[in-house]
Amino acid sequence: MNDITKETRQLSFDDINQKKKVRYEQIVNILNNREMTAKEIAVEMHKRGLTDSSDRNYSQPRLCELVKMSIVEVVGKKKCEFTNKKVAVYKLKNNMLNEI
Repeated sequence: MNDITKETRQLSFDDINQKKKVRYEQIVNILNNREMTAKEIAVEMHKRGLTDSSDRNYSQPRLCELVKMSIVEVVGKKKCEFTNKKVAVYKLKNNMLNEI
């Protein structure tokens, strides 16, 4: 692999990581003192003008990563008001608001 390709790949990777960090911060701020589903978070992100739509794919992948990072936890399940399906409910772990 040549050096130019390595460099451009690294630049893309760095850009994606910065965007993830912004999304993490948005989700953590929305979850502050609330329990919400991925769809509810996505809807709130859209209401705040942070995303183009209320598609849960804006929140779900980052929620999974935040759970793995022990910043967010799954605290239960409930019927989603948008899809009528049982879904996970997420909550910010205690004292994790400033961990991102």
